[in-house]
Amino acid sequence: MTALRPEIAETQQDGEAPDADRQGPGLVGLHESIATLLASRGQWRQAYQHLRSALDLVHADQDGQPRVPEQLRREVDRLRREHAEAREQSLRDSLTDSYNRRYLDQRLMDLVAEHGACRHGLAIALIDLDWFKQVNDSFGHLLGDRVLQRVVELLQDGLPEDAFCARYGGEEFVLVLPRVDATTAVEIAEAARERVERHPWQEIADGLRVTVSAGLAYEPPADEAPRRPAVSAEQQLLRADSLLYTAKQSGRNAVAYRADGRVRLAGAAAGRRAITETRVLGYY
Repeated sequence: MTALRPEIAETQQDGEAPDADRQGPGLVGLHESIATLLASRGQWRQAYQHLRSALDLVHADQDGQPRVPEQLRREVDRLRREHAEAREQSLRDSLTDSYNRRYLDQRLMDLVAEHGACRHGLAIALIDLDWFKQVNDSFGHLLGDRVLQRVVELLQDGLPEDAFCARYGGEEFVLVLPRVDATTAVEIAEAARERVERHPWQEIADGLRVTVSAGLAYEPPADEAPRRPAVSAEQQLLRADSLLYTAKQSGRNAVAYRADGRVRLAGAAAGRRAITETRVLGYY
């Protein structure tokens, strides 16, 4: 499974402790680090005890620095590891292990802000399973869950280094593709759609067939369209949703995108005659 491991899980957030060296030397810094980690988990009494220990050491004899016990170092490492793991799990969807809506919203805000000053494009593909209710009705919800898990694996397979997949809700997922050009973005989304279509679903259940539809919204680099107003993450998701609707209304199992002012379908679907185009305010 390829997915971006978030900087958000590695840097200091939501009360995560900085390195002990920044807090102070030796035992004082370690006690303060432990106190911060415990407080971030709501263990206020234990945090207070470690803060008192740090305070006592500050007022203790300053002639020599006490030696840090190995057991205390191990406790700090364990707490930091547990905190990082808990933070990572809070950003994951429990069923599919893709990133969740919380992570999507946070990362999109950062990426949109970065995009405003960079020379790279930003693409968002909103993907929906076709006729997924029929899968649940015909094969049961447990098998439906397995389908969702497998679809996520297929969507994430071969994504670029900085790209990631997040569950948007229900059977909808989002591929976020930073630092790509328009052609590459379409190729990535179409390749993901093809992987789902060609997967041997009959190995899971006889008669099972799964396809997806996608709407791909692309924002070019800032220097390519300097006069265009900045597009928020919400606006880009709305554009992707509008294009997803086009893909659905144009026959499903397709990737819809906009190029040269027109809505187009990628890959094999490009030959379809009828393309139902919807309009989104401010879409150029």
